[in-house]
Amino acid sequence: MTTYRARPVTPATLKELRTADDSGRPLSPFTDAEGGAPLRCCLRRSVPGERIALVSYAPLRRWAAGTGAEPGAYDEQGPVFIHADECGGPEEREGYPFANDHRTVRRYSADGHILGGELVEAPDDDAFRTAFDDPSVALVHVRAVEYGCYLYEVRRP
Repeated sequence: MTTYRARPVTPATLKELRTADDSGRPLSPFTDAEGGAPLRCCLRRSVPGERIALVSYAPLRRWAAGTGAEPGAYDEQGPVFIHADECGGPEEREGYPFANDHRTVRRYSADGHILGGELVEAPDDDAFRTAFDDPSVALVHVRAVEYGCYLYEVRRP
C-alpha cells in the first residue's frame, strides 16, 4: 500500500478548465485516436476513442490561491490532458500513476518557492519520504522528464 496519495486535478478546477483554461482559452475537445495521453483528471492514460482536451493549467497558482502563498516567478503553467467531459476520477490502485518512466519529484515551500528536485526512476514512497524529510517542504509536484509537464501533486500525509 502506498503511504502518499497522488492528487488529481480537483473536480471544481476541472469544471473551470472545461470552460476556460488558465490561459483564458475555451475548451477544444478532440477524439483521441491513438490513446496514451496522461489524463490529470483520473490519473491514467487515455484509450483510443476517448474525448479529451489539452488545456493550460497552473497548479502552483491554484494551490497558492487557497493557501495565501506567493510563488512569484515560480508560478508556472503548462499543458495537461483532461477528459473533455466529467469523469469519475482516479480508481483505487496499487502504486503511483505514470510510474513507467523517469520522473522529477519537485519540492515546494509553503511560500510556493522551489526547494529542489530529484530525478527518480519511478515515483515511490521512498522518493516522497525523502522529499518530506525536509520540514520546509509543503508539497511536491511529480513531473515528466521529457517535457517537464506536471503530472500530479503529493502533500504530506
